[in-house]
Amino acid sequence: MSDATSPTPAETMVLIVGAGPTGLTLACELARKGIPFRLIEAGAGPQPGSRGKGVQPRTLEVFEDLGIIDRVLSHGRMAMPMRSTGPDGAVTLGGAEPESLRNRPDIPYTTSLIAPQWRVEQALRSRLAELGGDVEFGTTLERLEQSDDAVSVTIVTAGEKATIIARWLVGCDGGHSIVRKQSGIAFTGETREGVRMLVADLAVEGLDRDAWHMWRHPEGAVSLCPLPSTALFQFQASITPGQNAETALENLQAILERRSSRTDIRLNEPEWSTLWRANVRLADRYRAGRVLLAGDAAHVHSPAGGQGMNTGIQDAHNLGWKLAAVAAGAPDALLDSYEAERRPIAASVLELSDARLTQALEQKGPSTRRDASTIQLDVGYRGSALAQDDRGDAAEQRAGDRAPDATRLADADAEHRLFDLTRGGRFTLLDFTGTTTVDAAGSDLRTLHIVEHPTRPDEIADAGGHLAQAYHATPRSLVLIRPDGYIALITDTGDTHAVADYLARIH
Repeated sequence: MSDATSPTPAETMVLIVGAGPTGLTLACELARKGIPFRLIEAGAGPQPGSRGKGVQPRTLEVFEDLGIIDRVLSHGRMAMPMRSTGPDGAVTLGGAEPESLRNRPDIPYTTSLIAPQWRVEQALRSRLAELGGDVEFGTTLERLEQSDDAVSVTIVTAGEKATIIARWLVGCDGGHSIVRKQSGIAFTGETREGVRMLVADLAVEGLDRDAWHMWRHPEGAVSLCPLPSTALFQFQASITPGQNAETALENLQAILERRSSRTDIRLNEPEWSTLWRANVRLADRYRAGRVLLAGDAAHVHSPAGGQGMNTGIQDAHNLGWKLAAVAAGAPDALLDSYEAERRPIAASVLELSDARLTQALEQKGPSTRRDASTIQLDVGYRGSALAQDDRGDAAEQRAGDRAPDATRLADADAEHRLFDLTRGGRFTLLDFTGTTTVDAAGSDLRTLHIVEHPTRPDEIADAGGHLAQAYHATPRSLVLIRPDGYIALITDTGDTHAVADYLARIH
């Protein structure tokens, strides 16, 4: 208990620790739901550096839902060509859009976007400001204690201590997470001291910006990737034991010349640099009472395959609507579905990125292949407690799957994409009967009735047949889409009670 001279602790519903892409995404989710929160960041300001520069298609769909897709795309480049030169001088080209994903109305983004991570964070901070939130930079978490009802946190800002009482605490504070450590959550895995990489952002002379350039060499790979919306390239070079790991310009230049056999490319002084070490770890659990983990605080990966930042952003998208629902009175058990759904995804991503890292080391260079395993469109939650349908196991589209997009959906005035109509973090019911009414008292439900001739704002025509095709729907189908863009429920018998019961359990 505080004495009479102690300041009264500040209170909030959710305290988010760490303002990287994961923490910012979670803050945006809570802000648009009107949930009180605070977002603290130990750094004095936004983090510099390109870091995780690959934004996968599924993450782009998240950004569309959040309302920032245009500003993210404007600072990046889709399907950047990848030009890999072998020790014998042979050139391999890669990075093209996968043939199987072309001209698909259910997939709006078919390949990854290259954009500096600081640009992604900038877009998220701008959106957060529009929603009335901000980041408390220069604020560190010193200590946390939790009870059955809340978490008491001591923070330090400019040398001054203060106490925050939060109903929930979410650690988005990276691989060295203080939140995870103080919550007693084990971080299982390994640090591979023999696997390191020099990474730097710098200007380059004598090299075009038309492609991501890579050179494979017996001592390791080196690459230069142009960073869109900047005048810089990202330099990457693998470093094995015994090799010079200094980030000084002279060493970077020497590595480039040895491994590329080119002396006409000149590097400039790095504007940002780091020595990356291979950590492959996964938290034993994502929740300890009222403390939850997301992003690198819960899982750290090899950069091979470009999965880490994307997985963290999607953690936040999954957790955000659930945390908002529980804060508004939904059953606490809803939060248990977060770990149940997201931890297996992180485990599979760890396997993928580790396999890609091994492949890169064996081939003395990164892979130029892009496929469904890396773009995260196949991530789903079949078998989750939140997935319910009356379809057979062999059905192509099931509850728990990513909700596909569709084009040529016409209302009385214009044509739309499905994602235009479902964005905003709400449940959406696709009513293929055209006339269904669901008792959804207390839930924030949007219903789209699919009819032949729409006359009302909640009616649309499936002019191209893409919607029925994407959801394998019959004239009696009802499809409920979750706020994070996954299918919650499918009934092909028009069972309105199943939909109402599902929403009642959530809310």
